[in-house]
Amino acid sequence: MSLIINSVLSGIYSKRLKAIDRFRRLPWAVQSEQFRILMSYGAQTEYFKRYGMGAFGSIEAYQRTIPIVGYDDLQGDIERVRAGESHVLWPGRVRWFAKSSGTTGNRSKYIPITRESLTQCHFRGGRDTMALFAYYHPESRAFSGKTLTLGGSHRLDPTGSGAQSGDLSAILIRHAPKWVDYLREPSMDIALIPDFERKVEAICRRCSRQRITAFAGVPSWNLVLMNRVLEYTGTDSLLEVWPDLSLFIHGGVSFTPYREQYRRIIPSKQMLYMETYNASEGFFAVQDNLSTPDMLLMLDYGVFYEFLPVRELHDPSKAVTLADVETGVNYAMIISTNGGLWRYMIGDTVEFTSLAPYKIRITGRTKSYINAFGEELIIDNAERAIAAASVATGAKVQDYTAAPIFMEGRTKGSHEWFVEFDTPPSDAMLFAETLDRTLQELNSDYAAKRFKNTTLLPPKVVVARKGVFYRWMQSRQKLGGQNKVPRLANDRRYIDELLKIQ
Repeated sequence: MSLIINSVLSGIYSKRLKAIDRFRRLPWAVQSEQFRILMSYGAQTEYFKRYGMGAFGSIEAYQRTIPIVGYDDLQGDIERVRAGESHVLWPGRVRWFAKSSGTTGNRSKYIPITRESLTQCHFRGGRDTMALFAYYHPESRAFSGKTLTLGGSHRLDPTGSGAQSGDLSAILIRHAPKWVDYLREPSMDIALIPDFERKVEAICRRCSRQRITAFAGVPSWNLVLMNRVLEYTGTDSLLEVWPDLSLFIHGGVSFTPYREQYRRIIPSKQMLYMETYNASEGFFAVQDNLSTPDMLLMLDYGVFYEFLPVRELHDPSKAVTLADVETGVNYAMIISTNGGLWRYMIGDTVEFTSLAPYKIRITGRTKSYINAFGEELIIDNAERAIAAASVATGAKVQDYTAAPIFMEGRTKGSHEWFVEFDTPPSDAMLFAETLDRTLQELNSDYAAKRFKNTTLLPPKVVVARKGVFYRWMQSRQKLGGQNKVPRLANDRRYIDELLKIQ
């Protein structure tokens, strides 16, 4: 039956599989097409007219004319769009906005979601994920039952303009075709419950008796849900609840710290994990080959890509197109999209692992790092070091964050790691030593500062009490959805709040 279902899915999506094969072979031709289409839309907007940009300008002219921006630069225009103005950033009116707090601040961002970005980017990404998985894993039972999706919520904005905002996942649920309801759980009324804890309880009551064969969402919040399902059913393994469970499609945060915990509660060799890179701003990449962590950059979703080397963030003129990227370089990703974002620095950093086809891995955030002493520590370094320390000591990490310990008087600086363990390390000192040693191996700047304790002393690892991160996120009203625990910060605001709860 699984072979038949996957064969049908592959047949339905055969046109898309051919399109994916085309941009694998002709990436720059496809990106050039996307650029021309976007220019035709952009020329109808006030934003393009403000900068004197027309529909037929070259890529070089576009880069010279339109500035690289962040959310703060666009906030005024986005607020006008939310208030009901049309043709500001995209032709016509935009009525939906993905509400995102990101990991770098407390103020909400409202990302425009146009009809084009829904159909040509977000939904296409979801369909392509299914198509690629079914094509490469015809023996899997993942789509023979229902897929459990833990989404967010939406509400009517008090703007009087009719604009609505909410988590991207809730917007996608709200606009999904009716036939999707036959493949997905929970029901829409449960999926859109705004209170995260109430939603989890409702999912347990409804879905523990359903035939769930796959689930999708953010690893951290899904782990909370899955552990609650185990408590609710009185079982030790999710396979006792859902025997045919065989796929987790995940994204939003790195899966590395959670992998062992999922293996513990789903002890099956048939269970597969597939990463996607989808954000409020767009759907960007899919892990097509599950034997490697790299993701295929999707090039025909109405997104034109540019990349700015992180070491050149001070000089926007150093941004390059896909034609000029190199492997092994840490880039800030810049996008122009069919959601009306023009040369928008999304805040994520990526590294290319292949140029034929173009494959990436997410390395961190442009504003989520520690560089208090010139060590340039990024999330990718942190995730790998935490994983190595966990393997060395048999630990399983639930959540963590890290921040600098600043120099005072004659004391040298250091890093403080606040770690909540699902399984504590067999040797806490070895955990800290492995963490430190791995960071030095991965990051030459960190190694230079740690050399003979020149600038940095060994890291300090503080063991968090059970549930501290959950209570902290709850106190900030950031449970569920796309809310994330900030992994690294260049100041102590997050870690000091956590230590107070501790």
